[in-house]
Amino acid sequence: FTRPIRELSRVAGSVSRLDFSDRYKGHGRDEFADLGNSINTMASALETTVSDLKTANLQLINDNELKTRQSEARRAFIANVSHELKTPISLIQNYAEGLRENIAENAENRDFYCGVIEDEANKMSILIKKMTMLMQLEAGNEELVIERFDVTELIYGLLQKYRPRFDKNQIRVSAPPDRPVYVWADEFLIENVLSNYLSNALNHVEPHGLISASINEEKSGRIRISVFNSGSRIPEEDINRIWESFYKGDKARTRAYGGTGIGLSVVAAIMKAHRMPYGVINHENGVEFYIELETR
Repeated sequence: FTRPIRELSRVAGSVSRLDFSDRYKGHGRDEFADLGNSINTMASALETTVSDLKTANLQLINDNELKTRQSEARRAFIANVSHELKTPISLIQNYAEGLRENIAENAENRDFYCGVIEDEANKMSILIKKMTMLMQLEAGNEELVIERFDVTELIYGLLQKYRPRFDKNQIRVSAPPDRPVYVWADEFLIENVLSNYLSNALNHVEPHGLISASINEEKSGRIRISVFNSGSRIPEEDINRIWESFYKGDKARTRAYGGTGIGLSVVAAIMKAHRMPYGVINHENGVEFYIELETR
């Protein structure tokens, strides 16, 4: 008579300790069996509830940590934006005051002052455009328009666009074979990616060096588009951080060519939106940046 009572007591004790593995195994159709089945049902329901609560609690912790990181990232982003805009705004203000006070007395000086103002205004315009695109991509507000297009034609168009800078710096240029290679992606955004890669290559290529654009088939069925520039390798301590907003490894060199440190973070955001691989590889004689795209 007491055996089912002791078993019921044991199972109830296990449940009170949040151990839901114990079950009442008595058989029959009496009140003890009914109570045992009720306790078993309650244990299963509590186990599911506790599991859901633990999952929800963990998700809440993760969400709070994510919000904290996002809040810190926003503060850092705003601080970096303020820092990047401070110099051009200051220069524009100073040179505009110089023009107003007629410090530039001759036409040559006035042209120089106006040129500085135009250059700095252009830098701010580029920075704001890139920041806007980055924020839209990271917020998921940028809608991708996936279409089929010839990436070879896109590359040749960009190489032609940069031709004056190649010639000015006496850079050798290698292009992929002039044959159509069709991919599925947002053409406007991929053009932005490759334009960033080519601009980055121009800013870091060695004097009279080589910039090479290539297209290769991957075993995955995708194609890999690479932009290589001869010159110095990226330091290992920087290679995982170059995709961060406003990160500048060689700050002196970045200031020299007017870089904002935001171009590669835009690349990362675009490729993440496409859910396609991207990256950088150090070679003995230079650096290769790449992306991969679907061909079908």
